[in-house]
Amino acid sequence: MRIDILTLFPEMFAPLKESIIKRAVDDGKVEINIINIRDFASPPHYKCDDEPFGGGAGMVMMCEPIYKAIESIKTDDCKIFYMSPRGKRFSQSKAREMSELNHIILLCGHYEGVDQRVIDMFNMEELSIGDYILTGGELPAMVISDAIIRLIPNVITPDSIVEESFSTNLLEYNQYTRPSVFMGQSVPEILLGGNHKKIEEFRKAQAIEITKKNRPDLLKPDLLKDS
Repeated sequence: MRIDILTLFPEMFAPLKESIIKRAVDDGKVEINIINIRDFASPPHYKCDDEPFGGGAGMVMMCEPIYKAIESIKTDDCKIFYMSPRGKRFSQSKAREMSELNHIILLCGHYEGVDQRVIDMFNMEELSIGDYILTGGELPAMVISDAIIRLIPNVITPDSIVEESFSTNLLEYNQYTRPSVFMGQSVPEILLGGNHKKIEEFRKAQAIEITKKNRPDLLKPDLLKDS
């Protein structure tokens, strides 16, 4: 998979050079390119924003530098996404869908956003990571990249993906490791016994209770039958 990220602030993307994502890049499972939109602006000032037509606060990112940047990297099978608080809510199912694409381009907005014409020209899909406003699209682009990359085959252990939160309509059960007793707090006894059927039942019951408490909107009626 190839991920191209268009931004005015390329230095913000250092986290994509660490940990699991770094290993995925080093292993050739994903290619990540950070493209500075300002490189496609006109000299001498390399201006990328201007005042909005019709008035209003702030500045709007201009069409031309973004258009030129996309034209320089787009492929026949690329899909372009614009990081926007007005976009569709990003989800685990959307991450799975995007992880199956060959080439994605993520456009990071800034200031008051991007001139609508360039969004329309490339039929961009707008994505939001939540109902709040950030200073720009760089953090959402990193969040979305991370969520997608970890779903690429063999980037992480397949079993780790199957039972995690949002893979089903349940949040993940509690996790424990050594020591079995820490400052008087013990690991649930059932997890130490080796009865895998009982452990599975215990974990499902935990997952249901955690989901009831934190995200009841995720629960389906059939999941509550045995709880």
